[in-house]
Amino acid sequence: MSIAVPEKNWFRAPEGAERIWIGLSLVWCLIMFLMMPYWHFKGKQNSTGEAYRVAPADFQARVLRTVETQSIGEENGLPIVEPPPGGDAYLLGRMWQWYPILKLKKDQTYRLHVSSMDLQHGFSLLPVNMNFHILPGYDHVLTITPTASGEYQVICNEFCGIGHHLMTGKIIVE
Repeated sequence: MSIAVPEKNWFRAPEGAERIWIGLSLVWCLIMFLMMPYWHFKGKQNSTGEAYRVAPADFQARVLRTVETQSIGEENGLPIVEPPPGGDAYLLGRMWQWYPILKLKKDQTYRLHVSSMDLQHGFSLLPVNMNFHILPGYDHVLTITPTASGEYQVICNEFCGIGHHLMTGKIIVE
């Protein structure tokens, strides 16, 4: 017979050093489990975002209204928008562009609203390690406080079609 039935009393309870290693493993698992929420709140590394259902046309109307009222210039045919500190900044992803260019003030807090008009896009802010999936029909709201001046590239890190490699945007922090 190829399969042998195990003896009736095959299990032995852990003893000595084996019990110590099992105990240490359980303690380490608990520590690692508790570190996840601790670093989320105390480490300030993970952004707790909000998401709301929104019709893509309504989100686009908000973006266009913001461009009309807060535009301060233009670069390569794209408007540069400077929202008020503490206010809402809108960024629209569509094939194959992030619209508009945002100009933010250093050490000021903003609510960044990001959505897509057409496909799933990936919002990646370089060189900061921020990555979010942006879906049509959802307003993703991130509370951000830029802490360093400079120009930050926004790229799409989710393949969105033949012009995916051209989908870049910019956030300017002064």
